[in-house]
Amino acid sequence: MARFRTWVGIALAGALSLSLGACSSTGGKRAEDARKAAAAQGRAAVNTPRWTFAMITHSGDGDTFWDIVQSGAKQAAVKDNINFLYSHDDEAQQQAQLVDAAVDKKVDGIIVTLAKPDAMKAAVARAEKAGIPVITVNSGSEESKAFGALTHIGQDETIAGEAVGDELDKRGKKKALCVLHEQGNVGHEQRCDGVAKTFHGTLRKLYVNGTNMPDVQSAVEAKLQADPSLDAVVTLGAPYADTAVKARADAGSKAEIDTFDLDAKVAASLKDGTLGFAVDQQPYLQGYEAVDLLWAYKYNGDVLGGGKPVLTGPQIITKDQAAALAEYTERGTR
Repeated sequence: MARFRTWVGIALAGALSLSLGACSSTGGKRAEDARKAAAAQGRAAVNTPRWTFAMITHSGDGDTFWDIVQSGAKQAAVKDNINFLYSHDDEAQQQAQLVDAAVDKKVDGIIVTLAKPDAMKAAVARAEKAGIPVITVNSGSEESKAFGALTHIGQDETIAGEAVGDELDKRGKKKALCVLHEQGNVGHEQRCDGVAKTFHGTLRKLYVNGTNMPDVQSAVEAKLQADPSLDAVVTLGAPYADTAVKARADAGSKAEIDTFDLDAKVAASLKDGTLGFAVDQQPYLQGYEAVDLLWAYKYNGDVLGGGKPVLTGPQIITKDQAAALAEYTERGTR
């Protein structure tokens, strides 16, 4: 009986295969569903060559933001049959050398951040001279086109800063502190300058060493103690929000803590009111779209943006939206 059932199953499978083949002229949706199912199981959804793409970022060690970027990039790489390589260094000259190394490996495409564009210009030019298409991501939207990249994916940092200034105004804030944790990062300067552009109150900048959290905490605490009129602190990365919360408590301040970027801890802190709001630039989407657009360019000569950045943010997240996003932050995609 078991053998009979097995042969019946095989016959039915064969009949189903023939049926699908006979409907090939109208089976586009079925084919697409099959590709999606394959991708969901960790298999490529396309039959293009197995190209190698390298992503090189300015991330330091242990930065959870870049884990989310990588998550998106890796999932797109699976779908697009891409061999994905990731490397990073928060020192600009070292990051440039990593780009040079990718060029020497003759990769098929490069994704790179331009947090410190002057140091990266020659490396990007070398990649393009070698015929390797380049997409910039996250930082460097203003320099991307001039450097010859296909497009830039991320948020416009000035626009994001302006959104923060508008939100601070809506909340009635009068005096804010903008905490810059990476000196020389043009994107961070653009964020704070954007806040100042639309904020009707007074904005002060505070430069800290983002690789030393105790120093960050003590610096923010000192500012809050020295100026009790500060009613808002804006950090430029999710890990620094929690540090600013601790500094506020030690300083005995009532300043609202707001932040750029979203992760599970930020979502929880928004939900319980520890933080006021967050600016989400959707890092998962930055990684996913960077790989996907490189694949589309290699396969079909496609370019998105029309010479303008492809924006993934900003989106202001408050307590009202935090609960709905908690599931995504916990799985590491928001």
